[in-house]
Amino acid sequence: MLIGEYRHNIDDKGRIIIPAKFREEIGMKFVVTRGLDGCLFVYAMDNWNKIVSKLQTLPFTKKDARTFMRFFLSGATVCEFDKQGRINLSNSLIEYAGIQKECTIIGVNDRLEIWASEKLDTIMEENTLNFSDIAENLFEGDFNA
Repeated sequence: MLIGEYRHNIDDKGRIIIPAKFREEIGMKFVVTRGLDGCLFVYAMDNWNKIVSKLQTLPFTKKDARTFMRFFLSGATVCEFDKQGRINLSNSLIEYAGIQKECTIIGVNDRLEIWASEKLDTIMEENTLNFSDIAENLFEGDFNA
C-alpha cells in the first residue's frame, strides 16, 4: 500500500525525484497519466494492467466511456527511474497538472498522485472542515475496521 506525502521540486528538464520508499513499492517500470482533480496518477504495471482490463469492458458506444478513455489513456507514459531515482515528465503532463516548481507526491493506496503543491494545499484546506462529513457519508458513520 502506498501512503505518505513528500515535497520535491521539478527541474528545468521536467524531472522529479520519487522518494525511495515509493520507488521500492512501485517497481522499476510504471505508468504516469492524467489523473482526476488536476493531478497525475502513477501506477505500478500490475495495477495499470488491471485498470486497462476494466477499461476494455466499457462499451465504446457510450460517449462518456470514449471521452474518459481518450483523456486517461492518451496521456499515459511508461516510465523508468534514472540512477538518481528521478522520473521525467512530459510537457503535456506537467501542463495538465499545473506544476511549475514545487510538487507534492502522495501515496493513495494503489497509486501515487503528483500534484502542484499549491493546488493540493488548496484542496486539502477546502476539505479539512468537511473531512468528518465525507467519512460519515462514505462509511455510514462506522469507520472502525
